[in-house]
Amino acid sequence: MRKVLQLDPRDNVLIALTDLKEGEIVEWNGSKYPLVTRVSAKHKIATEDLSLGAPVTMYGVLVGKTTQPVRRGEALTLTNVRHEALPYRDQEGEFNWKAPDVSRWAETRFQGYRRADGQVGTRNHWIVVPLVFCENRNILNLQQAFEEELGFAPHEDYRLQVAELAQLYRQGKTAELRTHAFPHNGQGAVRKKLFENLDGIRFLLHEGGCGGTREDANNLCGLIADYIHHPNVAGATVLSLGCQHAQVSILREQVKIRDPKLTKPLVILEQQKSGTESTLISDAIRGTFEGLVEANQCTRAPAPLGKLTVALKCGGSDGFSGISANPAIGHTADIMAGIGGKTVLSEFPELCGVEQELVNRCIREEDGQRFLRLMRDYNARAQAIGSGFDMNPSPGNIRDGLITDAMKSAGAAKKGGASPVTAVLDFPEYITESGLNLLCTPGNDVECVTAQVGSGASVVLFTTGLGTPTGNPIAPVVKISTNSDLARRMPDIIDLDAGTIITGQKSVQAIGEDVFELVIQVANGEVQTKAELLAQDDFIPWKRGVSL
Repeated sequence: MRKVLQLDPRDNVLIALTDLKEGEIVEWNGSKYPLVTRVSAKHKIATEDLSLGAPVTMYGVLVGKTTQPVRRGEALTLTNVRHEALPYRDQEGEFNWKAPDVSRWAETRFQGYRRADGQVGTRNHWIVVPLVFCENRNILNLQQAFEEELGFAPHEDYRLQVAELAQLYRQGKTAELRTHAFPHNGQGAVRKKLFENLDGIRFLLHEGGCGGTREDANNLCGLIADYIHHPNVAGATVLSLGCQHAQVSILREQVKIRDPKLTKPLVILEQQKSGTESTLISDAIRGTFEGLVEANQCTRAPAPLGKLTVALKCGGSDGFSGISANPAIGHTADIMAGIGGKTVLSEFPELCGVEQELVNRCIREEDGQRFLRLMRDYNARAQAIGSGFDMNPSPGNIRDGLITDAMKSAGAAKKGGASPVTAVLDFPEYITESGLNLLCTPGNDVECVTAQVGSGASVVLFTTGLGTPTGNPIAPVVKISTNSDLARRMPDIIDLDAGTIITGQKSVQAIGEDVFELVIQVANGEVQTKAELLAQDDFIPWKRGVSL
């Protein structure tokens, strides 16, 4: 196995692929580098003596500048490097792209749920959502009633474990509480479902709808309208209090923008009009049950792969993310573009330093200008409260080799592959263009995935180097590890291991194709993702403040 890697001939750093000792000599491209410091795996090594203020280049772009002299063979750290990124401007140069060969998938179809508006879903869910946080308790009451009685309750085994311990306690067998063995697997064994063609009823809780800005309320209504319009959703129940900023009239207007004919059943109830809570809940139960009967009539049917919308996301990134899993799903994104499908790349704070490349890839000049405007406005909001994109890397990112935001961003952008950018969207706009879409979101895992799925993503590809259980209520989230150690250590959250790219066993292109094949299996309903099996239904609407 190689010990180091250089990503671009213009780079003045090497990436350590394993832990390296001080005094050890590593080789790359015919040159030898004696290490003057210890270097942990995933961290970077200077290939030349760097003076104070010298540029640090990786992926062929500027990712930092030195804050003190750095010797050849020395590790780059927070003490000797700071964030620095290239300036960017309007579109320049001519962009050329050669699409990958997608002939092997020319006749391939996936088994999806066809909707009246022409969209095709990979799952068939009913959603129940509040317009304001005041209704969260009522949503939970509905959740308990429906999940337990209709066979959708997750983790029944965990409840059985508590019941067994309670029985031991009643019997006075306190000594056995620590040693009792549970004959259950914790995989959510449930009773037989009443509605066989329904994948689930999803209950979305949030803390918004009132008390914030009108912008927050409008965006929340837009996001909920996105989820109602989503191809993985058969219909929805919405509970409103009545007096909050996020009014039913705003929601209806947002739904009409996305689906003028309102082709799905939609139950909307207001507690202040219903009177008693029991009346509200009873009406919600009746309306929802009638909707479930209708939703159960939808069955899977063949559909072109171009009907898929795939989100591209990374979280818990490490120093291998930009050289294994991210470029692998970038190749998957290029395959999607080649077959006429839609992809969405987000996390605008993690595109800092690669703006010019993305602007140059925009097929319309106005999209490039919109991207620049959104990036500048976002960063200005952050700087106004004493933050900025340079503060994006988390302690985990830094510990595992991503010591500047530009370094992190250069690797994060690899998820978008090399295809043209066909549209630039602001949150919570919905995707309509085939090809690679850019959507303004934070880097925060759940806020970003919530927004990406809201924009129409029916499958999410999520790369991780440190491990995160992130999921979504209505769209399957496929978790891809950047290193094989993570896949072995946390097998209950990882769906596919891209660490074989690091060891040289597989190429980026091969893993990208493996991911695409897995997307088809997940879209068919043949495979449930680990996040689905764990019932990891994360939902956090982005309040348009500063979230990196």
